[in-house]
Amino acid sequence: WEHEGGYVDPFRPQVARFESPEELAADRAQHLKAVRTMVETLSVFVFTLGLTEAWGDGDGAVYPLAPGVAGGTYDPSRHRFHHFSVDDVVSDMRAAIALIREKNPEAKVVLTVSPVPLMATALDRHVLVSTTHSKAVLRVAAQTLADTLPVVDYFPSYEIVTAPHTRGRYFGPDARAVTEDGVSHVMALFLRHYGDREAAMPVADTPRTSARQHKAAMEKIVDVLCEEEMLDQPRR
Repeated sequence: WEHEGGYVDPFRPQVARFESPEELAADRAQHLKAVRTMVETLSVFVFTLGLTEAWGDGDGAVYPLAPGVAGGTYDPSRHRFHHFSVDDVVSDMRAAIALIREKNPEAKVVLTVSPVPLMATALDRHVLVSTTHSKAVLRVAAQTLADTLPVVDYFPSYEIVTAPHTRGRYFGPDARAVTEDGVSHVMALFLRHYGDREAAMPVADTPRTSARQHKAAMEKIVDVLCEEEMLDQPRR
């Protein structure tokens, strides 16, 4: 896609702006090489299901952002909104897991569902209604996969952050961003069940230096760029 005098990869529109299509293609090839290495060498693949709303192209491509948001031009004759169903998600995930296992037969998968609410919805209803629907679809799909595929497990990071007993304390002032404490709690529980004992030690039980390092790591995770954040930027 053309964007601000350069080009962006429509499948990774916020990674970088390239000077030419050739530079973009070279970077994409390097990225896909890294993905191949990851798939062939990983032991456990942790994947977070986040959204069910997407924009597709007439050629079958599906984008993380609608054309025109972070590059490209929206064309109503070829670009279509799609809301993924439980069956859609299960089918796509089964195909992805099968591909990973074809290249790496020992690979196992841990699924989670993102607790972050939707920033916006393309459907004609309130975003809170779409958020509830979207998370319900993803949660059911994740459980279906965990229940039917022996190599898949589900980790309840969604429930840890959003359950009523937390009283919303793991969300920031915008009631959307997950706080460092929330991420730290989720990661401590994850490592307790899936990692070794030392890695699973909560911040309070680690030496002061380790605690600072852990907090810094959690802040980095919280600051990871989300494609959907682009929807909150002023449109030009």
